[in-house]
Amino acid sequence: MRRNQAPHPMTRFRRTRASGAMRDLVRENALSVSDLIWPVFVREGTDVMEPVASMPGVHRLSVDRLVTAAKHAHGLGIPAICIFPYTGMAERTESCELAWDAGNIANRAIAAVKDAVPEMAVMTDIALDPYNANGHDGIVRDGIIVNDETVAALEKMALAQARAGADILGPSDMMDGRIGAIRAALEAEGHQDVAILSYAAKFASACYGPFRDAVGASGALTGDKKTYQIDPANRREALRCVERDLSEGADMVMVKPGLPYLDICREVKDAFGVPTYAYQVSGEYAMIRAADAQGWIDGDKVMLESLMCFRRAGCDGVLTYFAPRVAEMLNG
Repeated sequence: MRRNQAPHPMTRFRRTRASGAMRDLVRENALSVSDLIWPVFVREGTDVMEPVASMPGVHRLSVDRLVTAAKHAHGLGIPAICIFPYTGMAERTESCELAWDAGNIANRAIAAVKDAVPEMAVMTDIALDPYNANGHDGIVRDGIIVNDETVAALEKMALAQARAGADILGPSDMMDGRIGAIRAALEAEGHQDVAILSYAAKFASACYGPFRDAVGASGALTGDKKTYQIDPANRREALRCVERDLSEGADMVMVKPGLPYLDICREVKDAFGVPTYAYQVSGEYAMIRAADAQGWIDGDKVMLESLMCFRRAGCDGVLTYFAPRVAEMLNG
């Protein structure tokens, strides 16, 4: 045996890394356009395309512009959009009654997109922060976010969105018991086919700032959301929240934010085996775009790598503001 020669047989992992073709043959996970949900922001007006300063490339769109964008996204193969409303301070109240008004901007957008692109799934957000004078996801009484009164409001909000034609409801408020209440209300009114994608593991993260700008909530928010969102230090609590929401009737679950919580994504998928999604939130998006603008990273490559990490961690899909760009790249 020659010096430094390893004994036979030798495991050489580099054999299957030697060429693009070999790497394709042994790749364990794949990213496709069908894995994407595109979050979009809608506002009042006509022919409006208003940039969100903290999210380069993201805009608040009027309903007519949103319909055009949805048609384009559908043409790229993106299966779903998630609608978030922008509201000004003049429209916000402490009782948040606009949240379940059939004519609010979100419900009009749902109906318009479903009319124009019926094959596209429309997901919505269920939380009171776009309508709340206090900027919170729940109703505030004497400085306290009240749980049960908020759940009653969320039921009405969910029913309004289902009547408008939503396919998937996304309760993101993190109130206790809201999934069971919403599911019961949907069943009672005959909306058995409306799915619930629960933000079951939503953490009190510092990564949401640009989103709050996009929906007009940052200026309204008083205090923080730590009394109802999960402490970022808590893993077991997150799993218990997922288990609770599934037992109450959630069809799918969300982990939010995304990349800092890949361990939670993996554990949720392994423990429950249900459709599991992650939200690549506004702060994650903004960081990649900002570093790319400075020339510090290759933005497209980091974008694709970050999304593949979600798939590797067990996610069935991802909400990402990069969805149209990813679709264009994957479609060649």
